[in-house]
Amino acid sequence: TTNAGNHRLECLTCPYQYILQARFYERNTFVHKEREDMFGGKGQWDNAQRARTQCPKEGCDGDEAAYYQVQIRSADEPMTSFYKN
Repeated sequence: TTNAGNHRLECLTCPYQYILQARFYERNTFVHKEREDMFGGKGQWDNAQRARTQCPKEGCDGDEAAYYQVQIRSADEPMTSFYKN
């Protein structure tokens, strides 16, 4: 038996569809970028304020986190806090 027509590529914003004659498989591995660069790189967290807070990661018993607060939005909005434990 043939599976022609059972596999397709489709656009999520318009009705376009492309019927595949065979199964298509592709795996991509993405590398996470370091997020610390926005605060000045390594060592920048050394002088950050600290707060006692429970780590949300399951199995972690961390109870302290460093944090920065930055005014990202307009002045009438609260500051955005960035945490790192």
